Amino acid sequence: MNLKQSRVDLAIGNMNIDVLNSMQLEAIDNIRKNPEIVLLAPTGSGKTIAFLLPILEMLKTDNDQIQSLVIAPSRELSIQIEHVFKSMKTGFKSLCCYGGHPVSVEKKSLKIPPALLIGTPGRIADHLRREHIDTENIRLVVLDEFDKSLEFGFEAEMSFIMGRLGHLQKRVLTSATKSTEIPVFAGLKNPIELNHLPNEAPDGLTLKMVMSESIEKQDILMQLLCLLGTKASLVFCNHREAVERLSSFLNENGLYNDVFHGGLEQEERERTLIKFRNGSIRILITTDLAARGLDIPLIENIIHYQLPAVEAAFTHRNGRTARMHAHGNAFLILSDKDKMPIWIEEKPELVSLPAKTIIPPPSEWTTIYISVGKKDKVNKVDIVGWLLQKGNLQKEELGLIDVLDFISFVAVKNNKINELLRLLRNEPLKKKKVRIAIAR
Repeated sequence: MNLKQSRVDLAIGNMNIDVLNSMQLEAIDNIRKNPEIVLLAPTGSGKTIAFLLPILEMLKTDNDQIQSLVIAPSRELSIQIEHVFKSMKTGFKSLCCYGGHPVSVEKKSLKIPPALLIGTPGRIADHLRREHIDTENIRLVVLDEFDKSLEFGFEAEMSFIMGRLGHLQKRVLTSATKSTEIPVFAGLKNPIELNHLPNEAPDGLTLKMVMSESIEKQDILMQLLCLLGTKASLVFCNHREAVERLSSFLNENGLYNDVFHGGLEQEERERTLIKFRNGSIRILITTDLAARGLDIPLIENIIHYQLPAVEAAFTHRNGRTARMHAHGNAFLILSDKDKMPIWIEEKPELVSLPAKTIIPPPSEWTTIYISVGKKDKVNKVDIVGWLLQKGNLQKEELGLIDVLDFISFVAVKNNKINELLRLLRNEPLKKKKVRIAIAR
């Protein structure tokens, strides 16, 4: 076994993966052999691992400069990619750069260049203009979900970045849709296309529709969510204003939910996704920002409160459910004035809503905030020990734990929250004074 293969095998083992899927195996083999790859595969199929493992093979231990660059359309996806790379425990430094926090923090980190740099187009372009990044040793670039970056208006930034990469040996573009043309600035001359997109909707996806007598569909959505009960639901709107309006209506009527869209600060978006993943919130109202690339759990119910303008967006929304042989539902809420899109060939099953609306019980989990994280040398094991020993919790009263750079979040059973906050108010964690509170 050669050194590179041993490195990859160790990374796979550290991620607790038994077997790579067929898409990943084909992508890895082709990225190794070819200079230009376009990888098309659905959201959630494992594209991140498919390009990170070949990157890992190419990294050199005797090179202390940036060797590979991954560009992603959103902060969340960039952070997620870095999280996957760190879970490989490779020993190589990575750095994630994105808007929403000071450039100066990233500038300081770039003084010791990472082997792998990950970031959003705007922030990477900003660092290049400020000459914080040396591109001399970058041999591989990945434009992840490149079509989404174009859709978000990053064409100028991406073109600028590609123009600064003069020593590339490999270019990898990924997407979850087939429809977008490859931009000229990508510099592809004779790419190998690996198409793993399904020709049809997933077998486990069931399309359903609910009719509204009014173009104002808030009451119908309320009834539908009550019918779905305690199951996690993702509600899609076309604009952030609609997201906020709808969220306020549901909260006022006793259906606790949260929102996710591009107008939120980065910390708010991270906190929302964490609470949705750990079950503290079961209804997330969102724009198409949540349709692709994000690390959110398998959702049983997708609700199209507003229909998207194009088929690709509809496909990506539905891709949050019925993944990897699971089953899921996609509901369309339609008024008499809504026209069924031509790309929905068969009429969805009509769902009748009960006359009586029963508000489902709230989640049994609440998320708490702790003011320390990885940079404070605190990990999940430290937090578990602290909560069990000092907070008198039992293991079954603890849910998912997320440890970020400077803060951590923990899901705790509701009936233990008040006592826990009281017990830990003045208790240090690893000899550090910490603040603990309910995450709002």
